[in-house]
Amino acid sequence: MRYKMRACIKNIEPTVEEIRKMQKIMLEMLVEFDRICRKYDIPYSLDGGTFLGAVRHKGFIPWDPDADIVIMREDYNRFFEACKMELDHDRFFLQDYKTDEHYRWGYARLLRKGTSYVRAGHEHMKSKNGVFIDVFTMDSVPDNYVLRRIHRFLCFCIRRTLWSEVGKKVHPNYLKRIWYLLISKLPKNKVFKYRNMLANQCNLNQQSDLIRHMCSPHPKGNVYGFPRKLFAELVEYEFEGHNFFAFAEFDWYLKSIYGDYMTPPPENERTSHIPCSSFKLTEPIFTEGKH
Repeated sequence: MRYKMRACIKNIEPTVEEIRKMQKIMLEMLVEFDRICRKYDIPYSLDGGTFLGAVRHKGFIPWDPDADIVIMREDYNRFFEACKMELDHDRFFLQDYKTDEHYRWGYARLLRKGTSYVRAGHEHMKSKNGVFIDVFTMDSVPDNYVLRRIHRFLCFCIRRTLWSEVGKKVHPNYLKRIWYLLISKLPKNKVFKYRNMLANQCNLNQQSDLIRHMCSPHPKGNVYGFPRKLFAELVEYEFEGHNFFAFAEFDWYLKSIYGDYMTPPPENERTSHIPCSSFKLTEPIFTEGKH
């Protein structure tokens, strides 16, 4: 998520060659993620710009070093357990608040060891960093309209509280930086405990109409979440010479997020949405498409 930052926050733009190298490193992680999920029959979908890239470019969006996966909570829990034995721990690290005591985000990441990628404004954060792919977990949303609005507000509060450690440094408004400084004092483990309690309560209904990632904002047309039925049918899409799973209903999904998704943005808007202040890359292990 790109957000407004103070003018003093350092931000660098990787070169075309550096972006491509990052993407090849991310491809390693996508292949590893897919390998484990196929072995244990764990459903997942490419998400966001990665899904758009699969449909429009059959690979990464050329100017964007980013990769996103979306997975249901119960399936992520199975993936988490499988990684204890299956993950190539020499190359990768599965990062969430349970594996990294300093990690503050409500979604997981698969990190490439031997790399670093410091997001602009995150230099003070103590959590492990590196070139990564995001793994977003989805939870049930209440069907009742009033409860749905309350749920959305609670998700907003959780997200902002977790982000406060960054907001206190980067927000352009001085008073809001003070506010984020104050709420950053709340113990993050308490916030995650509440998030888990809310998710568990909502997930008692495994037939809810909508699902959502609780710690990420949703597009204007999907403010309460996405239809659960998207996960009912997953198909394979070609991506950088490999096949990865994603929602069969790609047209509706991508239109709901991007509108006219097949038309690339103007050249002056073709920039990464994840600004960084420094990075270090390793040589990616090139993987031929196998599927």
